[in-house]
Amino acid sequence: MDLLLVISTFPDEEKARQIGTLLVEKQLAACVNLLPGLTSIYRWQGKIETAGEVMAIFKTTAAGFPAFRDELLALHPYDVPEVVALRTADVSAAYGRWIMEQVGV
Repeated sequence: MDLLLVISTFPDEEKARQIGTLLVEKQLAACVNLLPGLTSIYRWQGKIETAGEVMAIFKTTAAGFPAFRDELLALHPYDVPEVVALRTADVSAAYGRWIMEQVGV
C-alpha cells in the first residue's frame, strides 16, 4: 500500500480543525490528528520568530496526494505553508485498507 503521512502546521486549532475537516469530507484524507501546543522557532524575512502553532498529521494515499496538496495549499492561511509528505514503511493491513477506502481517488 502506498500511503502517506502529511505534516502541516496552522496558526490555531480552529483553522486546523476547519481545514482538516474539509479535507476529510472531500475524501482527500482519511484522517487528521491535531496536536495543539506546539512552539515553532524559525527564520522569516531575515528575523528569528517564535510562534504557537497546531500541527496536523494527515493520512492519505500517494495517488490522492496531488489533489490533497493542491486543496491544502489553496485553503492554507500561511504565505508558505508547510506540506511535508512522508511515505510509510509499514502499516497494519486493516488500517491501510481503511485509509485506501476513505480516500477517493
